[in-house]
Amino acid sequence: MTQQLNGQHVRVAIIGAGFGGLGTAIRLKQTGRDDFVVLERADEVGGTWQINNYPGAQCDVPSLIYSFSFAPNPNWSRLYPLQEELKTYMHQCAEDFEVLPHIRFGTEVTDASWDDTAQLWRIRTSSGDLTATVLVGAIGPFSAPSTPDLPGLKSFKGTVFHSQTWDHDHDLTGERVGVIGTGASAVQFIPRVQRKAGHLTVFQRTPTWILPHPDRKVGKATHALYHRVPGAQAAARKAWELSFEALVPGFISEPKLQKPLEMMARGLLKKQVRDPELRARLTPDYAVGCKRPTFSNKYYPALTADNATVVSEGITKVTPRGIVTSDGVEHELDTIIFGTGFKMTDHPGFGVVHGRDGSSIGDVWRTGEMAAYLGTSLHNFPNFFMILGPNSGVYTSAVITIENQVHYIVEALRQMEERDLATLEVTAEAQQDYFEWANEGLARSVFITGGCHSYYLSPTGRNFTHFPGFSATFKSRTSKVNLDHYGVCQ
Repeated sequence: MTQQLNGQHVRVAIIGAGFGGLGTAIRLKQTGRDDFVVLERADEVGGTWQINNYPGAQCDVPSLIYSFSFAPNPNWSRLYPLQEELKTYMHQCAEDFEVLPHIRFGTEVTDASWDDTAQLWRIRTSSGDLTATVLVGAIGPFSAPSTPDLPGLKSFKGTVFHSQTWDHDHDLTGERVGVIGTGASAVQFIPRVQRKAGHLTVFQRTPTWILPHPDRKVGKATHALYHRVPGAQAAARKAWELSFEALVPGFISEPKLQKPLEMMARGLLKKQVRDPELRARLTPDYAVGCKRPTFSNKYYPALTADNATVVSEGITKVTPRGIVTSDGVEHELDTIIFGTGFKMTDHPGFGVVHGRDGSSIGDVWRTGEMAAYLGTSLHNFPNFFMILGPNSGVYTSAVITIENQVHYIVEALRQMEERDLATLEVTAEAQQDYFEWANEGLARSVFITGGCHSYYLSPTGRNFTHFPGFSATFKSRTSKVNLDHYGVCQ
């Protein structure tokens, strides 16, 4: 049951109950701060792992580092966890750290506006209104599906859905299924669809580099070791962190270091795709790492199955019976599934939060570039903090970024409390300096020089996603709040 908010005031309001929102709530609780609320539009925790429940949904980061460092789970069933297990883990964390009573489920934030006179946030939700001294936006980058506006799509007589809004009631058995897109989500669900479909047609605009998937079940001996010696799990986590950190130079400054990964990907492609013509169409013309790295041992076998076809010609329109491509062929279909990713630069959540002058985050970023100091603070948005904002993505795990940002937010709250500050707002200069530093640090990166256009890039070609360095550097920069970078009001 949705609990009505009835105009209450809280010290901290958090939007979202994914890893970012839960991490913030737990840390507040751990530091003795109980005056907060988490506003979650869904009916359960999980964020990305609640809403993305398509067949085969799996994290592409090992469970040991895609989890909270303060809440190790010795019982992970796989090295790379599936969606349901991650959602269960997050719910267990919410219970164990006693933050569930602070979460208002079924509560969608429709507007959050800064009141400069009262020096607080006025928040409207589907469950009533409230105010907050501090607002934390943990809306998540993979929560708003992106569906291309194809000519004639509404005329299609069959079933249509996006991977994020998977129609689990619809049986694909024996159907002619068309999949549009070959990104990370599609690579995961295509093998599941291929097994059921009468015929699968994959419409590929740009091929994806596929690396062998190192996933495996975690054995009983490992479970027993982690239970008996918790330090062993901590050591294994650290080893994974360091192994991912070793990839940073290849991503950031010396893309030629990615060559071994390319050789590995080419080896898998050659081994699993015998047809040279199909292999050529599945071979990317950009550097490995330019787009999001993707892992699978089942994707290529699904594409080479007798009931599968890969179409590389562009889509011109959708008809009542199927999809017409640029070669004039009409591909008759019963179901169309979009694996076309998410709204990154135009996330609807950016339009909900309005700063001092009434402009939303989306307004500001549409007229300029996506920028935030340390990916966390925004000029003209006092007492507001973002989780996984621009140029905060490290190369180990999003959860590691989140923990560092949450630490920074709590440090900011401590400074406000100790100095009796009513507001804290990053200066335009500090934000611009970080923006320029990130641009310079990423100028030689594979994301910029690798020959592709990915969701990492803004419409102007700027990488707004990644932090230009090691996660240890990001941790260091978010360890303390330098008030010289902020304007304050008492």
